[in-house]
Amino acid sequence: MTSTSSKIGVVGVGRMGSNMARRLKEKGFTVAAVYDVRPEAAQALAKEIGAEAASTLGRVTQLSDVIVTVVTDDASMRSIYTSKKDNLLQGAQGRFFINCATLSPKVHIEVEKLAAKQGARTLEACMASSITQARQGTLYLMCGGSREVFDELKPVLDALSQSLRFIGKTGDAAKVKALVNMVMNINTAGLAEGLGLGDALGLDLTTLREVFSQTGANSRVLETDGGDMQKRDHDCYFSSAHAAKDSGIALALGASLRLALPLAKATKQQYDRMIKLGFGELDKSGIAELTFKGRGKKAKK
Repeated sequence: MTSTSSKIGVVGVGRMGSNMARRLKEKGFTVAAVYDVRPEAAQALAKEIGAEAASTLGRVTQLSDVIVTVVTDDASMRSIYTSKKDNLLQGAQGRFFINCATLSPKVHIEVEKLAAKQGARTLEACMASSITQARQGTLYLMCGGSREVFDELKPVLDALSQSLRFIGKTGDAAKVKALVNMVMNINTAGLAEGLGLGDALGLDLTTLREVFSQTGANSRVLETDGGDMQKRDHDCYFSSAHAAKDSGIALALGASLRLALPLAKATKQQYDRMIKLGFGELDKSGIAELTFKGRGKKAKK
């Protein structure tokens, strides 16, 4: 079983990955290497936590027993595992990979098979949390893959999470995560419309949010995003671009089963519009900029 003596590599040190690396260091793990497509980000974090800013993916694998990946999308995931010039599977025999990005299930399955051919093992550990939870080690992690691998990696997973769920075989956790984000995004869009209409009607939005919280209009999104929508505070914890991507994953799953998902489709169209307007890096709460009168192209960044 892995332990704090295991050497950890982290690939993708953006908002989430950097804070996961900090947390692991804080919990006594040796974070041996960090890597990012933005070398300056890896170098700054490496200096902070005493790691090597690896210049190649192969170097991360060379230095690490367990590699945590936090990349943006399917294409990025395939690239770090299959690029002919440089990839994580070079010299990967005996290594463990924990893949935390929100991706289509098929990519997690592809990566598991590729890793197995090199004598390495993988686990998907989909995150239903944000930046603060990554730093505090209170992530909600949904894991898929071999139960044996899950058990082997539990010390690392426990250091990162407060709620840890083993979902099932590889791909199943990604399906659950897609549905979590689909419903969250629908709720966010619905809340933005409700508050936008309330504002247009001249209602006091603080009172309206309180009423929502005490009735059937209540939701987790109301707690996390309602005030931000009212104040136009859209500092990014979960970007609108990621919301669009994740709704797209769910829609693709629905399409594969010939299942209509009209609310998910409408929500994705709203987030796609955010991207088109140049607001893709606003937090998902920024969808309110499309529903409040007088906002739109005047969105605060």
